[in-house]
Amino acid sequence: MFATFINIFKVPELRNKILFTVGMLCIYRIGFYVPVPGVDQEAMLSMQGGGLGDLFDYFQLFTGGNLRQSTIFGLGIMPYISASIIFQLLVTVVPSLEKLQAEGDTGRRKITEYTRYATVGLCFVNAAIWMKYLASQHFIFPQYTGGVFGMSFPYAVMALLILTTGTVFLMWLGEQIDEYGIGNGISLIIMAGIVAGLPNAVLFIKKNMKWTGRAAEGQIDIPKVFFLVLMFIGVVAGAIIIMQAQRRIPIQQAKQTRGRRTYGGQRHYLPLRVNHGGVMPIIFASSMLIFPGIVFGALANQWPNRFWGFLNSAFASGGFLYILTYIVAIYFFAYFWTTVQFRPKEMANNLRDYGSFIPGLRPGKRTADYLERVMGRITYVGAGFLAVIAIIPNLVAGSMGIPFLVSAFLGGTGLLIVVSVALDLVQRIEANLIMRNYSGFLGTSSAIKGSR
Repeated sequence: MFATFINIFKVPELRNKILFTVGMLCIYRIGFYVPVPGVDQEAMLSMQGGGLGDLFDYFQLFTGGNLRQSTIFGLGIMPYISASIIFQLLVTVVPSLEKLQAEGDTGRRKITEYTRYATVGLCFVNAAIWMKYLASQHFIFPQYTGGVFGMSFPYAVMALLILTTGTVFLMWLGEQIDEYGIGNGISLIIMAGIVAGLPNAVLFIKKNMKWTGRAAEGQIDIPKVFFLVLMFIGVVAGAIIIMQAQRRIPIQQAKQTRGRRTYGGQRHYLPLRVNHGGVMPIIFASSMLIFPGIVFGALANQWPNRFWGFLNSAFASGGFLYILTYIVAIYFFAYFWTTVQFRPKEMANNLRDYGSFIPGLRPGKRTADYLERVMGRITYVGAGFLAVIAIIPNLVAGSMGIPFLVSAFLGGTGLLIVVSVALDLVQRIEANLIMRNYSGFLGTSSAIKGSR
């Protein structure tokens, strides 16, 4: 492993890509702490826990933003992600966009341009809602308040431009990493925001650790720490396995006779990912379940009775109804995302056009029905794994009294994002090393077949 890291810096092109990527991520982390002028940072940091606090934590977890301190990157990359998801869905239902995507690189560049315009529009809307909330909660200094929306017009325009520019700059950083660095830029920005919270989790455990005797309330004893370490290793190993898991469908290539020679007839496989939706089902489900806690909490405070109190406690993080609804939502969004992204009819037509077929099945509709049935079964398994990973932080936090700061690294959205992005980054680095006759992380041979 150490020799592999040395080989990385022996290749000038790969070394420059990695250093450029690290530099862009450092710029992101600097802007992560630059506050929006006129916002009372100390008052905002006092908001801990509750539905709104959970909303800030979840938002920071998978967007790279920092709403809790309302910085220039407060909205994170979420508007760009939302715009990308919207256009991915529109491509499947709008014929003009579907035709545009079928044009190849030119059409995809045009869709990317539309996505950028939509990102700017979403930024203005999100920034306006956020600044209106800050004004209503008196988190803006008095000299900037007033006007129709609780803020003076010049200050409101400045704040909207700052938050919008911050997100657009993050989008630009991601595109620069895609072009001149290594890895997916947007994913690396989100991963950097998640991994940056790991030292705080370690420091929390060290600060509240009870070395001898029985742990008091709020402390963590040695067996708990040992359990947390084993749980982290086990969940990471399981996440790697399920992210790489595939169902291989045997494919037979038709034989073609040309003159006295016969071509084709080879047997290969069509890989179908078990976790086809990636982390998107957890992101959608966790985002959806934030709002019932906020709504029922507000209703319980407005009308304190047993009914609203029961719903408030049941839909709190770790509650029975919360976990049950969370699992159902993950299954729903897993099948929804697979339905949107996976197109068995188009895949069956491509197999037929290339002269390939699944043994025992006629090309066309029979093949499409078979692929759809197989994908439905493996999606059930993949969604079950996502549900287990998603509820682990809630179960650990509720049963062991571990705060979200620590339990978030034992599963859920953050861990899956880190694992998937890290796997993609390792694979790209290894491909660059093997291409230049260096051994990769898996200890493969430095010599490539046919290179000598």
